[in-house]
Amino acid sequence: MRSHYHAVIWIDHLEARIFQFGRDDVDRLVLHPDSPTRHLHHRAHTVGSGHAAEDQDFLHQVIEAVAGAGAVLITGPSNAKIELLKHIHHHDPRLIGIVAGVETVDHPSDAALVAYAKRYFKTADHMKPQIP
Repeated sequence: MRSHYHAVIWIDHLEARIFQFGRDDVDRLVLHPDSPTRHLHHRAHTVGSGHAAEDQDFLHQVIEAVAGAGAVLITGPSNAKIELLKHIHHHDPRLIGIVAGVETVDHPSDAALVAYAKRYFKTADHMKPQIP
C-alpha cells in the first residue's frame, strides 16, 4: 500500500477497511482477524464478563498499515475503534499524534467512507499545518 498523508480506518470485530488517499487516488486494504469473535452474551451467575478478548495481532496489523500516514481518522460502528485507540496508546504511543479523530460511522460503502473522510480532513486541515 502506497503511503498518503491522509488515511481512514473503518473497523469492527470482523474486519478493518483501510484507505489511504490523496486528492485524486485512493489505496484500499482490507484486514481480517485470524479468529473473528462471535457475539457473546453474559449470563447471570457465570464467570467472566461475556466479552471476547481483543485480538492484539489484528489491531497491530491495522496500525502498521497506517504507520506512514500523517493524519488518520478512525471510524466504526462499535467498540473496536476504541480498542484500536487503546492499542495505539499502549503499544505504539508515537502514533497517537497522527490520530486526527475517532468517529462513530455505521456501515458505509467504500466510496461513502472515503468521501466522509475527505470532508472531515478538509475541515481539520484548515486548523493546522500539514507537516509530514
